[in-house]
This record gives sequence, structure tokens and C-alpha cells, in this order.
Amino acid sequence: MSCAITKGRGIGCKTAYAGIKNVYILDYSAAIAALSPSSGTVTLPTDNSAEFFKFEVKGGQTSLETSVTSSRENGTTFYESTLNITFQNLDVATQEEIKLLNRGRAHYVVELYPDGAGTTKYLLVGKDNGAEVTGGTILTGAAAADLQGFTITVVASEVNPPFFSTIPDISTATAITPA
Repeated sequence: MSCAITKGRGIGCKTAYAGIKNVYILDYSAAIAALSPSSGTVTLPTDNSAEFFKFEVKGGQTSLETSVTSSRENGTTFYESTLNITFQNLDVATQEEIKLLNRGRAHYVVELYPDGAGTTKYLLVGKDNGAEVTGGTILTGAAAADLQGFTITVVASEVNPPFFSTIPDISTATAITPA
């Protein structure tokens, strides 16, 4: 296996717009883990065989950060992705879904805000091993402008960083409408 780099990178135009618009969640699936990326992108199924559930989030409150850990002594490299999700408003239906997420593992697709060129990007977190909730909070807030809602922290440990992906299939998924 060659470890030599193959390309350089220039400085592009200032078209990036940071933030996460939506998070799509699917219970862990061996079918998703078996998908092979093509040029760094995973093509997700569109035939209802892997139906993701869409969770809308507000920009500025939800983030994804991936750290690389590489050991020269052990000859290992892995990526740990931490997805911090904030859901505004307290409601029973969301709390029940979070309880289910807390007990299992899942695949998460993060939809980024479109950039200045109108391109929307999707990142698949936990492709091979899934991702698990490692913590969270239920917040009532104290002052009138404080957050009343839920936060969860999801962590994935993988051999590869999150892959870019196609848009997840949500054609027949039922959405929660917080009261």
C-alpha cells in the first residue's frame, strides 16, 4: 500500500457557509456498512431499503468535529467523530426517540448548509461501526431566552473520516412536530 500523497491543494473562493441544517438517522444497518465509497462518496440506497429519519436542527447549535489519532509506534490511525445535536423545545415524542437512540447505535447523515455556489453537502458518520450516544442533557432553561430542549452527543470511531454521501431516503418517514 502506498502512503504517498497524490495532489496538492490551493486556496479556493470564500463560498463556505458553516453549520448543520438537518441530521438524518438510521438504525445501524449492515447494508450501509457494506457500501463501498466511490471517489470518497457513499451512494445511499433510494429504494426504501434504508429509510433515514430527518431531524431538523437550528444553525449555530449543532456541530460535527472529527479528530484523527495516529500512532507511529503502533502503526495505527483512526478517526473519532463527535456530533453535538441540539433539539429546541421539550416534548414527549422527541424524548421517546432520544431514549431509543441512547440504547442503540445508528448511522447519522449530516446535511450542511448550502455554500455560496448553492451546493449542499452530506456527511455519513459511523458508516462502518455506527455511532452511539455518549451523553446529553434535558434543559428547562432559567431565563426567558435560555434553551428549553434536548442535547445529545454522538460519537463514532472509524478507520476513515466521515464519507461524503448522497442525500438519504426519507420518502415515507414520519416526522415529529414538537408542541
